[in-house]
Amino acid sequence: MRGALSGLTTRGRCLLAAGFAAALCGVVLNERDLLRVAAFVVALPLLAAWLAQRARVGLHATRLLFPGRVQVGAASEVRVELRSTGRLPTGGLLLEDSVPYALGSRPRFVVERLPRNTVTALRYQLKPVMRGVQQVGPLLARITDPFGLAEFDREMAGRSRLVVVPRVVPLTGLPSGSGMGAGDDGSIRLRAGQGEDDAVVRPYRHGDDLRKVHWRSTARRDELMVRVEERPWRGGTTVLLDHRLVAHRGGGPGASLEWAVSFAASVCLHLHRFGHQVRLVGEDGRVLAGGSADGGHSDGVVLDALAALQPSHRREPAAGLDPGAGQEVIAVLGACTPAAVDAMARNRPRGMRSLAVVLDVKAWAGPNEDPAPDPAEAQRLLGAAGWGVAVATPSTPMNQVWQQLCHSAGNRGPVVRTEVG
Repeated sequence: MRGALSGLTTRGRCLLAAGFAAALCGVVLNERDLLRVAAFVVALPLLAAWLAQRARVGLHATRLLFPGRVQVGAASEVRVELRSTGRLPTGGLLLEDSVPYALGSRPRFVVERLPRNTVTALRYQLKPVMRGVQQVGPLLARITDPFGLAEFDREMAGRSRLVVVPRVVPLTGLPSGSGMGAGDDGSIRLRAGQGEDDAVVRPYRHGDDLRKVHWRSTARRDELMVRVEERPWRGGTTVLLDHRLVAHRGGGPGASLEWAVSFAASVCLHLHRFGHQVRLVGEDGRVLAGGSADGGHSDGVVLDALAALQPSHRREPAAGLDPGAGQEVIAVLGACTPAAVDAMARNRPRGMRSLAVVLDVKAWAGPNEDPAPDPAEAQRLLGAAGWGVAVATPSTPMNQVWQQLCHSAGNRGPVVRTEVG
């Protein structure tokens, strides 16, 4: 009874107090009719509280999400199934589902009457604006009686997991002059019969070792040509994502980090569609997705990894390692110091395809954020090291940035020629 009394509303408590007062007056004045009225007034809130409490015990709910994984900006439908197993029908039911702010406002429903042993379905939609692994629920049910004398709260349906993956933009084309994982970028030498090994050469670029000049091709083309080093082909492409907190500006869905994550996801899925193996790594060299033979190259693995990705608290990218690990690399960079960019360029073999998208993060910065370095210096250093570079701003469409990157790859990539000695 104490539990039932705890659910009385202000109206119910006032009515109960009035009933006891009327009963006291009826005893003092010896008025039996007043005592009958007092008994009814006292019994009404107690009966309402008992019925509401019994309805709470017999109430069950199940939540289903269709689908359980959705892109930013797309819709996911939520279906909540209610069922009452009590002996009496449930009425006056107020439902509110707990929804994170990134998924929209909290839905509320009012059920006037819930029949016994009958499933009642409620539906609403979620339109997430931020990627992440979100938890929907629990469902809060507030059960009241028709007179508003008692109410009880109950948490139901537990929590449901919704994976919000980054937005994927369709891209067109591939960087020219590159096999991009197909093995036709000039890393493999050909042999013709019993003759001399074929020479894979390209035009001389500033910084190339003069000892690698291929004099026969130089005399034939009247242009300084160098021999490309033969390297064992490992296949695949590494997409490097700089997700350091200090390297990005802005907040919420419009932050530069969210643009970088969306672009990296678009590139990975675009290369997957052409049958290329893609390895996604962070600026510290840690593999985020791919790089395994057990299905780690699937689109779902990449999207799930990016959905759960949190900003890194590193101050600078990892130094002293090749970000591509011997593979072709496509780097998506935030704000980097000239020293970090120079170290990244020096650790990359010159014969390997190296592309970079440098974000002009100051275009994402708010009025109270720290200033960001000019991307022109990073573009100059990477370009001097033979990288193909494109600069991204919030107003530039992702496919346009990708086309600029493909164009820069064609301009800076090795011109491969095969000669039979």
